[in-house]
Amino acid sequence: MPGRLVGKVALITGATGGIGQATAELFAREGASLVVTDIAQDAVEGLAASLEAEGADVLAARLDVSSPENWSEVIELTRRRFGRLDVLANIAGVVDWPGVEETTKDGWDRVVAVNQTGTWLGMKTALPLLRACGNASVINTSSVLGLVGSGAAAAYQATKGAVRLLTKTAAVEYATRGVRVNSVHPGVIATPMIQDLLDEQGDEQPDIVRTPMRRAGSPAEIAPMMLFLASDESSFVTGAEFVVDGGLTAH
Repeated sequence: MPGRLVGKVALITGATGGIGQATAELFAREGASLVVTDIAQDAVEGLAASLEAEGADVLAARLDVSSPENWSEVIELTRRRFGRLDVLANIAGVVDWPGVEETTKDGWDRVVAVNQTGTWLGMKTALPLLRACGNASVINTSSVLGLVGSGAAAAYQATKGAVRLLTKTAAVEYATRGVRVNSVHPGVIATPMIQDLLDEQGDEQPDIVRTPMRRAGSPAEIAPMMLFLASDESSFVTGAEFVVDGGLTAH
């Protein structure tokens, strides 16, 4: 039985992180050709090698998502290797935990550069190639903290809220131009980005306590949502937000 992404080329940022790697592995199993990117060259090349060993067609590239020049280079590499781009999954992200008064300018700028500017630059640079295929999908990774407040992580929350509305306005702009744009909003997910926090607080971590399922999710529980949005099964879905949070935002 053919995979759900056979014939599609997908570019994934943050591909060596928890959600990024789970998404890359699932996309590969479903038949996609992949462009896997991350800021860590060795890690992204290692991921590509493991995916290729399973039979996937993979291009690995180092990508600083805050760099317009780096984005242009990666999109050109994609065009030369595959001649098309069907899916852009903007997953790269960083977190800074302080609240409003404790957040530093350097901390704020770093989070905005990766989470917000990086998402915009990815769309801006990839959209000409995405539009050319006529049936493309952009998946932007926001967070439940782009929907509700937590009283902390001011810079992170600001950027994830921005990604949510950037997604919606892009969806309206490109709805008749062959590109769907949606956002995914994970809850507490056991990824390297927050693993130290989970190791320290365990099930007493405040957001886990507020989660009706009373546990953290796994990256493998986010990847299937990415797959749905990348596939043609979501052909009438754009400008929407998909929450995968164990019920955290249900109350």
